[in-house]
Amino acid sequence: MTQEPTRTQQPEPSSDPPGPPGSARRAAGWFGGLSRGRKLALTWSASVLAVVVVLLAVGATSGGSPKHVPPPRAQAFTLSELGHPGQHISLTQYAGHPLILNFFASWCEPCQRETPLIAQFYRSHRHSVIIVGIDVNDTSSAGLAFARKMGVAYPVASDPAPMTMALNYGVAALPQTFFLNAQHRVVKRIIQAVTLADLRRGVAIMTKQSAQG
Repeated sequence: MTQEPTRTQQPEPSSDPPGPPGSARRAAGWFGGLSRGRKLALTWSASVLAVVVVLLAVGATSGGSPKHVPPPRAQAFTLSELGHPGQHISLTQYAGHPLILNFFASWCEPCQRETPLIAQFYRSHRHSVIIVGIDVNDTSSAGLAFARKMGVAYPVASDPAPMTMALNYGVAALPQTFFLNAQHRVVKRIIQAVTLADLRRGVAIMTKQSAQG
């Protein structure tokens, strides 16, 4: 659905539905008609709002005895692979393996600074870490040119308007990164540009929780 504002502590992953039936398509159409500058401004506003909402929800439910709640399960998807007509990327093809999902777009200014870092991290860990990029609300030509310019070697899926996958994952701001364990539960979520420390911590968490089952 990465300069950057002062980083804040990341909220826990949310599995709330995107909204009432029909609202996602109307929102996607409205968002797609905005200029890139307005899109970028909206992504940061939505990011701040998302953090506030999650913090309020945590505060409202923090009373009583703590209960173990398993992380939300990532929603299955099948999308066209960017730059490879006729080929697809699906979550099921990575069954039993932890992976990182990174939502980005060529027009997203923070993504332009974040993506080279992720690409470099992947080159250094490609034998032990799976990364899948999700190009959101972008043209195939712009997304492909961006990925090549940034040195992206991991697979990238295309999620054009109406941005079905981004909306299903609750992505209202870009960039966002999800860390999934081997059972494809979301064990960590970053709602802004990731740092190298974020990537290392996320991989450590998803690896540990994969071993726990």
